[in-house]
Amino acid sequence: MLAIQTGLRVSELTGLTRADVVLGRGSHVRCLGKGRKERATPFTGTTAAVLGAWLDERGGEPADPLFPTRQGAPLSRYGVTLLVSRHAKVASGHCPSIATKNVTPHVLRHTAAMRLLHAGVDTSVIALWLGHESSETTSRYVHADLSLKERALARTVPIGGAPGRYRPRDQLLAFLESL
Repeated sequence: MLAIQTGLRVSELTGLTRADVVLGRGSHVRCLGKGRKERATPFTGTTAAVLGAWLDERGGEPADPLFPTRQGAPLSRYGVTLLVSRHAKVASGHCPSIATKNVTPHVLRHTAAMRLLHAGVDTSVIALWLGHESSETTSRYVHADLSLKERALARTVPIGGAPGRYRPRDQLLAFLESL
């Protein structure tokens, strides 16, 4: 839940401690990203409630890993990949189209970016959100999404045309219906 909402990299997720989670007003998670850059990424109240319950259930010290193994060590990249695969397999029982997809932790990060993009968030903000060095990295998401391009095209008006939806004349409709 945290991964798909924040778009954190696997290394960022596995490096989180209990102290990195800030709950309450302005809930967010602080992480150390690529290039040892710090950033804070917000999450919704629903995610805050789930994380709060998780922290209460786990107990522990602020420096303890947020997602530990049974031995208390931070979860590995491989462990996260296994968990994502296991949950994707369970989810495919409710959504069969998932069964044909290779769901990885990076797919969750990509999904977070695409959700922000579809919500109309500017790519420069998404770049900051994901910890990209450059907004050019983020622009790859725009180039990969045909539906965004189609929506942009739908908002354009042909030169000399009136804004709005095309309405054929009655004569044209009558002709087409006679075919």
